[in-house]
Amino acid sequence: MKDLAHYKDILLTRKRELYGRLNRIEKDLDTLKSGDSGDRAIERENDEVLEEFGTTGLKELEAIDAALDRIAAGTFGTCAKCGEPISPARLAAVPHAALCEECIARQ
Repeated sequence: MKDLAHYKDILLTRKRELYGRLNRIEKDLDTLKSGDSGDRAIERENDEVLEEFGTTGLKELEAIDAALDRIAAGTFGTCAKCGEPISPARLAAVPHAALCEECIARQ
């Protein structure tokens, strides 16, 4: 696997970005809501969207942590399902990818 340090830097940078985003989402969700019932309804809808972004962010953080664990274990870049190498193009697009293109297509 070429340049694990490069992928580790990418993953750690993305992890910091996600923590920052999740922190902003949490602060926004904790903000006092409007006294007007119409405004509160809109704010509830916005909160639902923010919560979904938060859930997606947490899932990505889990995948990043797993990728960092694979780097530490020496298995980064190898498909967790079939054991074949994950293509550089796939890792460039999704640095935390655990599966190769063929295994993803078979799911």
